[in-house]
Amino acid sequence: MLLDALPEIGMIEDDGLRGKVISVYLAAMERGGWEDLHDVPFTLLIPDLERDLVDHTRTVTRMAMAVADARIDLDRDTVIAGALLHDVGKLLEYRPGPERRKSHFGQLVRHPVSGAGLAMEYGLPDEVVHIIAAHSKEGEAVGR
Repeated sequence: MLLDALPEIGMIEDDGLRGKVISVYLAAMERGGWEDLHDVPFTLLIPDLERDLVDHTRTVTRMAMAVADARIDLDRDTVIAGALLHDVGKLLEYRPGPERRKSHFGQLVRHPVSGAGLAMEYGLPDEVVHIIAAHSKEGEAVGR
């Protein structure tokens, strides 16, 4: 089911890294109480938005792969993993159900922080953790 929703996971060539990306998603789904990734909203800021987190994540990942393919000095697997996981913390920040709201945890901890924490917990490379942690406003002052 996860690979059906996010087939770009299969484009990560390193078996170990691919497995860790899958493990992070499965843990986030379980901890957040999500059964279907298509139910996770992309954002709570735009009411009635028809795009979900899967749509957004796939678009970001395809764009990131295009950048990685154009730049020979980027590790493609790292870029793909970071793009796939950049918003994984939203599975903890938002709560499932018809009322699109933040969870109690999400009111305290934003998704770049929780996503980076999950990535560290599952042993993803520091570069992937950096992509997750620095992709939103939390990363505006981060040197790259």
